[in-house]
Amino acid sequence: MGAKQVVDPERDFVPPDFTIKELRDCVPKHCFERDTLRSFSYVTYDMCGVAFLAFCASHIHLLPLALRAPAWVLYWVSQGIVATGLWVIAHECGHGAFSANRTVNNVTGWILHSALLVPYYAWRHSHSQHHKNTNNLTRDEVFVPRTKSYRGLQGKPSTPAWMTNSVFDETPLYHLAMVTAQSLFGWPLYLYRNASGPKYAQGASHFSPTSVLFRAEQFSQIVISDIGLLLTIAVLTYSSWIFSPATVAFYYGVPYLMVNFWLVTITFLQHTDAAVPHYTDDSWNFVRGALCTVDRDFGWILNTCLHHIQDTHVAHHVFSQMPHYHAEEATKHLKKKLGKHYRFDDTNFLVALYHNFKHCQFIEDTGSILFFRNTSTPAK
Repeated sequence: MGAKQVVDPERDFVPPDFTIKELRDCVPKHCFERDTLRSFSYVTYDMCGVAFLAFCASHIHLLPLALRAPAWVLYWVSQGIVATGLWVIAHECGHGAFSANRTVNNVTGWILHSALLVPYYAWRHSHSQHHKNTNNLTRDEVFVPRTKSYRGLQGKPSTPAWMTNSVFDETPLYHLAMVTAQSLFGWPLYLYRNASGPKYAQGASHFSPTSVLFRAEQFSQIVISDIGLLLTIAVLTYSSWIFSPATVAFYYGVPYLMVNFWLVTITFLQHTDAAVPHYTDDSWNFVRGALCTVDRDFGWILNTCLHHIQDTHVAHHVFSQMPHYHAEEATKHLKKKLGKHYRFDDTNFLVALYHNFKHCQFIEDTGSILFFRNTSTPAK
């Protein structure tokens, strides 16, 4: 199975010129209303899911020996998906979409993200910068594409990423290994050393209150983020002593890696695609940047468990304070308004992940609106 053939997205490309008011006016007003009790119902739903799966896992040892390994794999995958749902709810807290009450947002987000080893306030700040500067080549904060010269590829071909019929050096195992490593470990590397972040902050840590990522007045918030992580680490350490390190690894560690996989996969596919442009300062504005994302259908089960973060992401970038439970309706109206400027892809997400990782390698060093390139040789 291969990725679908893409029509040339660069030919006759005209950047959108909508205003934020135009887009807001096309969406019903009730879509912007935040209901704290309804938001907490999703927290309860996800927490019950986590508890139920852990309860089921506690009985795996009663299964016949041949079924125990598959049962653990099923638990790891399922728990990773449900826990990612909790991560998404905490993400809404960071945007102020969970509740109209700022304290409720921050306390809830801090608790949920800390439990998932995410420094809530540190992430909230850099993520806010990403939303304010999406696909701006000098100011975006995540998955900033590297230039051809940065990657040391001068003199090699610059083939548009959409040309899937090009002749590529056949290194499928290498690309598979690299995309797997990115998906499992890219998130902690981003937090620890700002991997995939902008050049000005390479090596910067989300755990350091004095990091270049943060302003001086945010020092105490970063410390509070770190305290949350230390509390979670203390609980995990104590649990390892009471039960065993293997038990903690099975119940928490592997699902944690699965959460990493979903976060990186979702984020990467939202912003890395042959059809998505990147802008320099002279051609960028907020709406153009906000529309530089792709909605993707992961199937009904995943869409529901992940609270539609991947199939309503355009609406989320345009209206980041909109609750997820209104985003589907808002997307229908935005799609009509945006027309050709709305991007959607229903390619199997695993196929798209491998394909985009392989083909979206770099951008050119010059130009004001840039699309992904790679070093493959166009087929004749």
